Amino acid sequence: MPDLGYLLAAVALGSVVTIALRALPFAILKPLRRSKFVAALGRWMPAGILLILAVVILRDEFVARTGHWWAVIAATAVTVVVHLVGRRRAVLSVAAGTTCYIVLINLV
Repeated sequence: MPDLGYLLAAVALGSVVTIALRALPFAILKPLRRSKFVAALGRWMPAGILLILAVVILRDEFVARTGHWWAVIAATAVTVVVHLVGRRRAVLSVAAGTTCYIVLINLV
């Protein structure tokens, strides 16, 4: 059994590291707000992540359901159209595309 001093030192060190790690983002926040690089990341990362996600999911669905490739394309088109017509409401467009896909796969 470790002695009391060792346990107190471990808890104190863990507390200092935890507080430092939680305070670090706030300490570097001010310089990052003025950064052109961070502004560019904020502008392009959401679209890039969404593109990667869409490509991976569509590729997997084309491979998994070779006979229903048309359902994947139709659901993708519905998602895009609803997103553009529905004032870019992501939840609405994803729900419409998912519903379209599930209906097409199960009915045909």
